[in-house]
Amino acid sequence: MGVRIKSTGISRAADTHSIVENSGRAAKQSLERVGVRPDQVGVLINAGIFRDSNTVEPAVSALIQKAAGIGLEYGKDDPRTFSFDLMNGAVGVLNAVQVASSILESGSAEHVLIVSGDTHPSQTRSIADDEFPYATAGAALLLEHTDEPDGFGPVHTAMGVGAPAVEAYVDTATMGSVGRGLMTVVREEGFEDRLLETALEAARSALTEAGLTDLSGMALIASTPSATFPLRIAEDLGIAADSVRRPDLTDGDPHTAALPLAYDKAVAEDTLRGYTYLLFVAAGAGPSAAATLYRLPALVGAPA
Repeated sequence: MGVRIKSTGISRAADTHSIVENSGRAAKQSLERVGVRPDQVGVLINAGIFRDSNTVEPAVSALIQKAAGIGLEYGKDDPRTFSFDLMNGAVGVLNAVQVASSILESGSAEHVLIVSGDTHPSQTRSIADDEFPYATAGAALLLEHTDEPDGFGPVHTAMGVGAPAVEAYVDTATMGSVGRGLMTVVREEGFEDRLLETALEAARSALTEAGLTDLSGMALIASTPSATFPLRIAEDLGIAADSVRRPDLTDGDPHTAALPLAYDKAVAEDTLRGYTYLLFVAAGAGPSAAATLYRLPALVGAPA
């Protein structure tokens, strides 16, 4: 028994740079693809970081929930959907998987919907650059409990020491009256190497606990602080480079949405067929990292 991905949704809308809209559309798509009604979603978790106009309150999850049309009925006996933000940079989606697994295994919800994605707070651009190295995109993972042996294993985490490697902040000393549309991102020299070290620690912990030494039947999806970062993880772990699945990086790093975007793309292109396991690895500011093994279900082409 376990928790598995029932459906995914993505949005890279050309008509808006709002992460509320993009995440809301991704959430809607994930439900529509498998015919799940909004009232069947018990919990929505938003793992995004950079949001429209640097919104602080209310929780962005509530805004995304509204945009997705989930839990908007207010009658006495209408079903309820609880939503909240879970913010831990690029690692947030796997932290959300950990929380969602506990909820689903308890039987307290039929489905948990994880949404993620980022945008520049000015909402005037969607392509990453040196000033703001994250692309605008929304993504969703719809999770369910299963009696099959498919799904997520334990989520393993790791923390580095020293400075956080990546920092983001609004400079209150210079922002004047336009702070809601500003964001400063600082990546220290050699930040990617520090993320890699932490990511490998989490990944090796997941593999060791599972007792897996033969990685020939394993695919890898990882964070994309650079296009080569997942390949570096694969090389150090002994996973073949052609088993790495990455999201569309045309506009740059989708940050918190990288893992679900890569999974959605792999399923759409049927490139997980023949693999038994998928290793998810995320690493970001802290530096912190998380990893989990996902036993692929037959519906995406895993061997019976």
